[in-house]
Amino acid sequence: MSQPLSLFDIAGRSMSALLVRMNTTASNLANAGSVSATREGAFRALKPVFQTLYDGATGRATVGIAGVVTAALEPGRRHEPGHPLADAEGYVHVAAVDTNAELVELVETARQYQNNIEVLETGKALTLETLRLGR
Repeated sequence: MSQPLSLFDIAGRSMSALLVRMNTTASNLANAGSVSATREGAFRALKPVFQTLYDGATGRATVGIAGVVTAALEPGRRHEPGHPLADAEGYVHVAAVDTNAELVELVETARQYQNNIEVLETGKALTLETLRLGR
């Protein structure tokens, strides 16, 4: 990082990382009911991997995205012999998504995003008040 991180940089990067988290969660929920003909083809939940980004000059830190990985949860099997994707034994492979955990993740992410908005609003108000006092 070439310039020191400001409050606005830190909150902005956090919001950017939270947006990736929210998008992966939305994708997981959208694919939660999907089925596949094979275990390998079944959807598996996506999870972002966060990394800490340090500013050595000031000691400040923020967050970044190292990547998005597939969760370890294994797809389930459901007996549906009439389904067009059913195998020879009549099973389809169900997406490996825990919808309850994903909904909790979505609410938590939305709250963290809102907290960052409040940080930005407070920072803006303090900056404007400081400028007003300097007149």
